[in-house]
Amino acid sequence: MKKLLLVFTIALFSFIDTNAQVEYKVVTSVESIVPNGFGRSRIISANEEKDYKAYTSTQTEEDNTRNKSKRGDIRVKDFDETKLLNFYNMGGIRFQNIAANDALITSKINTMIEEGWELAFVTSAVESDAGKSDGKGIFITRYIFKRNKQ
Repeated sequence: MKKLLLVFTIALFSFIDTNAQVEYKVVTSVESIVPNGFGRSRIISANEEKDYKAYTSTQTEEDNTRNKSKRGDIRVKDFDETKLLNFYNMGGIRFQNIAANDALITSKINTMIEEGWELAFVTSAVESDAGKSDGKGIFITRYIFKRNKQ
């Protein structure tokens, strides 16, 4: 009986793909922190794939040939751009805009999950106003999703 159970278990595991292929997708939100509402805020999601190897060169002491890939070839022309509201308006920081952005970002995340994606990592950064003469800044968040290849 134990041998039969062992054979059955091995047979069952032979049908399971233990090397499941995983794919990743990055969705980026860029939220402007430019005073007076002059900035632009968006959720960006590429719809086409790029192979980084086509735009990569390896530098060595013997061969330090310059990377000659063309910037225009790197650009992605097929992407989704979702408008977000800026953090600031003429009156200063606008908390209603932050809540609206949260609702749109949540909708994007929920849609991705419905499509079989799992939110794997979130990373964010800020480049803020550096003083009176700067007046520029963004808050950027990258949402990294993963799922088993279909």
